[in-house]
This record gives sequence, structure tokens and C-alpha cells, in this order.
Amino acid sequence: MSDAVRALYQEVIVEHGAHPRHRGALASPTHAAELDNPLCGDVVELQLVVDGGRIAGVAHAGHGCTLSIAAASLFAEQLIGRTLAEARALAAELEAMVAEVAGAPDRAQSLGSLAVLAGVREFRSRRACATLAARALVRAIAARRG
Repeated sequence: MSDAVRALYQEVIVEHGAHPRHRGALASPTHAAELDNPLCGDVVELQLVVDGGRIAGVAHAGHGCTLSIAAASLFAEQLIGRTLAEARALAAELEAMVAEVAGAPDRAQSLGSLAVLAGVREFRSRRACATLAARALVRAIAARRG
């Protein structure tokens, strides 16, 4: 197994894939969106409860590879307490980190636990798996319920 593959499936990713945090559904989400990756069949629905301008609750559901499930779990953990603007900025930062090429400034430090997804940039076909929940967040914010 190459170092790049080891980085992609490091212990944190495997753990979050097997035991995702915030998995399920919220009783009364204020924001929600479902996205799929037709190239591999991954599907994620992201739900939010926004209260007082901050994300008070988050849940994700769907199915897919270990990487997409782990990324949704890691991303959901980072959303609690953020404003919608901060959450959008986090999603954009994750997308930028995953798309970076060798030699680009390292964004991983600003992403906290999401930095474990940095290895994805070595695998173009897996980038969408790592960012599916982030893209669902952007859509959920745009499609506010109620």
C-alpha cells in the first residue's frame, strides 16, 4: 500500500466511517439538502437546525463509501456553534484544500480535524467523496425550510 493510500485511509477516517457522528435525522430541521455523486453512488443528506444565527444541530444520512461517510461525520462535528457564514467558509476551505496541487499553501491547519482529508488531493476520483457533505451544506443553506 502506498503512502498516499495510507494517508487517505488513516485511522481517523476508518473510525468515522465505521462509527459516524451526528448520523441520523433531526426532528425539525430548518435547513436540509440531499446530494449524490452519480460517478460512485454516494448519497448524503445534511440537515441543520439554526437558532439565534448559529448552527445548533446537525445530522447527516445517506450511504456511500467509507470516505464519504467519514467526511460527513468529520464535517458535521465542525459545524455545531458556527454561523451560516462561518459554515460556508469552512465548506469553501475544505473544497480548496482537497483541490490543491502539490506546492500550494497548506490549508490543512485551519481545518482542524478535517485536515485528515488532505490525502484525498492525490486521488482526483475521490475528491467528490470528501466534499459531498460540504456541497450539501451550501445547498441546504440556500434551500432554507419554512
